[in-house]
Amino acid sequence: MNYRHAFHAGNHADCLKHALLLPILDALKRKAAPFAVLDTHAGRGIYDLSAEEAARTGEAARGALRLAGVTEGPLAPFVAALREQGFPSRYPGSPALIRAALRPQDRLACCELHPEDHAALRVHFARDRQVAVHRRDAWEAIRALTPFPERRGLVLMDPPFEQEEEFARLAEAIVGLNHRFRAGILAAWYPVKHRAPVRDFHDALRASPVRDVVAAEMWLREPTDPRRLNGSGLLVVNPPYGFEAAAAEILSALLATLETEPGAGVSVTRIVPE
Repeated sequence: MNYRHAFHAGNHADCLKHALLLPILDALKRKAAPFAVLDTHAGRGIYDLSAEEAARTGEAARGALRLAGVTEGPLAPFVAALREQGFPSRYPGSPALIRAALRPQDRLACCELHPEDHAALRVHFARDRQVAVHRRDAWEAIRALTPFPERRGLVLMDPPFEQEEEFARLAEAIVGLNHRFRAGILAAWYPVKHRAPVRDFHDALRASPVRDVVAAEMWLREPTDPRRLNGSGLLVVNPPYGFEAAAAEILSALLATLETEPGAGVSVTRIVPE
């Protein structure tokens, strides 16, 4: 595995993924019963935006750092959650944001295969009894760690898409996981470089037994160049009540804050009915 998220932390894709993650976590907390979260591709937990990796790409400067002054509107809860973790000097990854949202009765399991990032994640959550950190293959972990004993919760899948078959593998994982864990909320991030792979991914789920699927996407330019990360999406199975409306507001506000090119846009679409 070659992917290192430190070069991309706080980019527009992180903003989409994490801003949409928070309303899902909020919805899980509406009930007093405990829930669990599995973060399949967790990274190192938190990232120094002054580090050489972030400076080399400038992706955070074009992404999350453009939100630093936000104090109201649909993005305010997201930016407030970032600030609680040291933003704008640091950017929290999904495990840090999830952990901050947990109640005493909830728990988090994180998987990270890269040895350096796994070691950093273990240090970050050292002696935290509500967090388990695994160094194991994400797809194997999904089969081994679900369904949760709590019988409710979220599985967040965020593969690096280093391989061409990643969309097909993600669709297969979603179908299998939904079969085993019907009540679970499944959230899967994916890149939008050009439309054909995304269309095939959505079609694979439409052809499957999986029901109740929403795709929330944002693209900064017309997605026609497969060499560029033109945008990204979060596909959610069993989205909580109100997620579609919240996602539309969040992504519209996010797009208005970021630097865009002709053809930019957002969409929140129910690709499979309930």
